[in-house]
Amino acid sequence: MNFLSLFVLIPVLTMLVLLPCRNIKQIRAVMVVGASILLAGAIALLCLFISERNAGNAAEMLFTANAVWFAPLNIQYAVGVDGISVAMLLLSSIIVFTGVFASWNMQPLTKEFFLWFLLLSTGVFGFFISVDLFTMFMFYEIALIPMYLLIGIWGTGRKEYSAMKLTLMLMGGSAFLLVGILGIYFHSAPDGGQLTMNILEISKHYIPVNAQMWLFPVTFLGFGVLGALFPFHTWSPDGHASAPTAVSMLHAGVLMKLGGYGCFRVAIYLMPEAAHGLGWIFAILTTISVLYGAFGAVVQKDLKYINAYSSVSHCGLVLFAILFLTQTAMTGAVLQMLSHGLMTALFFALIGMIYGRTHTRDIREMGGLMKVMPFLSVCYVLAGLASLGLPGLSGFVSEMSIFFGAFQKGASMFRRAITITACASIVVTAVYILRVIGKILYGGIQNKEHSMLSDATWYEKIALVTLIVCIAGIGIAPLWLSDMIRESFLAFKRGVLFL
Repeated sequence: MNFLSLFVLIPVLTMLVLLPCRNIKQIRAVMVVGASILLAGAIALLCLFISERNAGNAAEMLFTANAVWFAPLNIQYAVGVDGISVAMLLLSSIIVFTGVFASWNMQPLTKEFFLWFLLLSTGVFGFFISVDLFTMFMFYEIALIPMYLLIGIWGTGRKEYSAMKLTLMLMGGSAFLLVGILGIYFHSAPDGGQLTMNILEISKHYIPVNAQMWLFPVTFLGFGVLGALFPFHTWSPDGHASAPTAVSMLHAGVLMKLGGYGCFRVAIYLMPEAAHGLGWIFAILTTISVLYGAFGAVVQKDLKYINAYSSVSHCGLVLFAILFLTQTAMTGAVLQMLSHGLMTALFFALIGMIYGRTHTRDIREMGGLMKVMPFLSVCYVLAGLASLGLPGLSGFVSEMSIFFGAFQKGASMFRRAITITACASIVVTAVYILRVIGKILYGGIQNKEHSMLSDATWYEKIALVTLIVCIAGIGIAPLWLSDMIRESFLAFKRGVLFL
C-alpha cells in the first residue's frame, strides 16, 4: 500500500474502532490514539520528504501511486505530494490532534460527534494527497458534507440557519468547481490524445488559451468560495460562530485552506495564461476581502464573530498572494495558510474554553480574566500577538513574505497600489486584537461570578501548548519550511511565475 493512502485509511479505521465503544473513556482513548498516529505519520512523511529532496530526488511529486477507478473516462485514484502538500498534511494532523483534546467533554452524542469529525478529516487528508481532479473533487465533497450535521446538531446560537447557509453556499461553489473540472478534462488533450483528469499529465500539455479564459474564473471562483472570497464570504462568520469548538478549529484552520490550495493546484497551475490575464479581477476582490474582514472584526462584540471576520481577512491574504504569481508571494501564501491555520485553531480553542467557563462570548460582559485564569489569558495574548504579526511568531513571517513578494521589482503600479491598500489591514488587525485583549483580560472583573472560575485543565493545556509551540517554531525558524515550499514552485513551467 502507498504510504500516502494511510492518511485516508487511518481516520476510516479509527471510525470502525470507535463504533463498538460504549463509554466516554473508550471514545477518548480511541480518538487520542488515532489522532496521535496521524500526527506521527505526518511527521514521518515530512522527514521522508526532506530526506528524498536532500538525496537529489527532484521529481515534481514524490510517493506517487496510481490505480484505475473508471477506465472509460480514464479516472484514477492518483496520489502524490510536494512540499506544499506535506505542509498541509502536517497542519491538518496538528489541528485534528489538538481538536480531540479541545473536545474532551463534548456532549451529547459524543461518539456520533467524533464519527462525523473523522469523516471530515478523511476528506481533508484525501484532498491534499490527490493529484487527480476527480479524486480531489470527491474528497472535497466528503469534507463538506459533515459540516451541516456537526454545526446543526452540536452547534450553538442560530445553528440550523448557519449550517444551512454554509452548506448551500459551499455547494454552490462546488457546482462552479464541477463545471471547471469537466471543462479542464475535455480540454486536457488538445492534440487528440487520451483525455485525463491527472493534474501532472494535464500540466504537460497546453489547455487552449481561449478555453482557459472561461475555465480559470469558474474554477478559481469554485475554490474561492471556500476560501471566503468576497462577496461569497458571508457563510464563514455565521458558520464559525455556530460551530462547536473542534469543528471551528478544523473548519477555519484546515477546511478553508482547501480553497487556497485548490486555487493554486488547479486554477493557476493548469491555466497560467488566464491567471496572468484575468488575475487582476480576483486581486481586487481579495483586497476587499482582506480589508472587509479586518474592519468587520473591529465592530463585533462576540468573540467568535471577531475571530471569524479575522479569518476572512487572513484567508483573503492567501488568495491575494497566490494571484501575484511570484515565487516569494506564493511561498508567503502557503506560510500564511499554515500560520492562520494554527492561529485561528488556537483562538477558537481558547474561545471555547472561555465560553465553557463564563457562558458568554460577549466581550462587554467580560473583564479581568487574567486574574482568575492566567494560563488561558497568556495563551490568548500570544495568539493575538501572532495574529497582528509580531516578529518571532508565524504571522510575521507569512505576511512579510506576501507583501515583499507582491511589491518586489517588476510589479506594476496597479499591483503595488492594491498591495499598499491590503497592508492597511495590519493596522486594523492591531486595533481589534489589542481592544479585545484589553477588554476581556485586564481591568476589573465585570461579573462577580467570574471570580470563581477555574484555569485550564491538563488536556486543554496539551492542545494549547502544542499550537503555541508550532506558531513560535515557524516564527523563530522558518527557513527549513519556506525552503521546502519554495522548491515546489520551481516545478512550475511555461513562465507561471515572475521570477
